[in-house]
Amino acid sequence: MAAEIHPRPQTRKPVLLSKIEGFQDVVNTAVIIPKEDGVISVSQDRTIRVWLKRDSGQYWPSVFHTMPVACSCMSFNPETRRISVGLENGTVSEFVLSEDYNQMTPARTYQAHQVGVTVVLFVLEMEWVLSTGQDKSFTWHCSESGQQLGIYRTTAWVSGLQFDVETRHAFVGDHSGQVTILKLEQDNCSLVTTFKGHTGNVTALCWDPVQRVLFSGSSDHSIIMWDIGGRKGTAIELQGHNDKVQGLCYAPHTRQLISCGSDGGIVIWNMDVTRQETPEWLDSDSCQKCEQPFFWNFKQMWDSKKIGLRQHHCRKCGQAVCGKCSSKRSTIPLMGFEFEVRVCDSCHGSITDEERAPTATFHDSKHSIIHMQYEPTRGWLLTSGTDKIIKASTCSHSIVSVLFDRD
Repeated sequence: MAAEIHPRPQTRKPVLLSKIEGFQDVVNTAVIIPKEDGVISVSQDRTIRVWLKRDSGQYWPSVFHTMPVACSCMSFNPETRRISVGLENGTVSEFVLSEDYNQMTPARTYQAHQVGVTVVLFVLEMEWVLSTGQDKSFTWHCSESGQQLGIYRTTAWVSGLQFDVETRHAFVGDHSGQVTILKLEQDNCSLVTTFKGHTGNVTALCWDPVQRVLFSGSSDHSIIMWDIGGRKGTAIELQGHNDKVQGLCYAPHTRQLISCGSDGGIVIWNMDVTRQETPEWLDSDSCQKCEQPFFWNFKQMWDSKKIGLRQHHCRKCGQAVCGKCSSKRSTIPLMGFEFEVRVCDSCHGSITDEERAPTATFHDSKHSIIHMQYEPTRGWLLTSGTDKIIKASTCSHSIVSVLFDRD
């Protein structure tokens, strides 16, 4: 008989594995070292640290390096063991770690921006170092020569960056709430398109190259899923946070989106469901249910001798309604509304219990999160917070079923 193992990933409540403490200031980025019990961190206290798990079960720094200014962001490439660190003076410094992760050697420095670096990415396939800054610019450098290959000026401070290797598309999110798609070449770039759906800053971006979907998180507490590959302009909204969205990670093997907020909330979204776009809000001078005038409709108010009412909108159908015709609330998870929202009375009656079934789970990290990383092979979730602590948790596990094939 031969055994076949079929893992079936399932979500469970994140379980805290370890805490890493000892920082003098906020940890801006922390990443897991794949296939190692290790973590790399960069902090506002100017330190780059490599933490390895000892026999005692505690994490201790095997590398402790102090930079001249605060470290604002970091990217780590496991294949080359290269660390790219963005600094608050606008430079990007690169280091290479030894195979045992006990030494770190300086490799190169890039004069990338005039002021603080906000995001840095190293693209091994292109040998490019991409970065964004508070100087409203996006730059890319050749990691072999150190030369700047190009620069793109944005209208606002850039706060999010993702890159698709196959198409060479860069996704740039900024503080105006806009996402810009650029096509990069070796020494120039072209504007593909821009789209805007957030009312606040874009605070996080996450790209799924398989489904060709871009997720954007914002200070307006919302997440938008942009269907780039579908070419239909579909934008699905997800509402599950009570504060600014700080990080987004996608788990492709389980088709789950993990999001975190500055209030410490972690939401795990089931993206393996058919979701619906939220409707556009309709304009009307009177309630589209009872036809009572809204308070700016003076003519109808005078003709009907009625006091004008305040306008609301049903989140399910988008119609403009008065408070009396929209007195009920409901969750609409397939539209992204995991919290109860205003719906008109007729839509409330049409929503079934099945449609109200939640498509997300909610968890409390118990610290205000600044950065998050998910390591899918082990299901580890790493968060760093304003409390100067790094927390490593397990976020998912696999139930393994063994099926026997008879010869």
